[in-house]
Amino acid sequence: MSSTSGPTRLIWATRGRSWGFRFLLDADLADPLSVYEDAFAGIAEAATGYACEGGHVALRFPDPDGRRDTAGRIIPHEFVVFGELATRIQSAEAGVRQVWPIVEDAFARIWMLDTAPQPGDLGLTL
Repeated sequence: MSSTSGPTRLIWATRGRSWGFRFLLDADLADPLSVYEDAFAGIAEAATGYACEGGHVALRFPDPDGRRDTAGRIIPHEFVVFGELATRIQSAEAGVRQVWPIVEDAFARIWMLDTAPQPGDLGLTL
């Protein structure tokens, strides 16, 4: 992924059917965890959440296709969105409409893998 602040610069954290919660995209940041933690600090553990601060958007929503992990839990998707795309997201609903199409096909390919995907498995060109 490019290190520019272009429209698809994302941190994406989620889990799969049998692999645990992890970053699938890190926005080319040396320490995406600290940015992620700061972005989500103001959002409760609700299934759907939105926060805009410091030029980025934190966005959490349940898997739009209702996918669940092996324990039966709905799979959440959490994003920190930067750049121009972040300016177009004014709510959680708008975030789903703007961000989910970017990763939807990639997640459909990887969520059932037995082990966590590697960066090349996503097949995303951002």
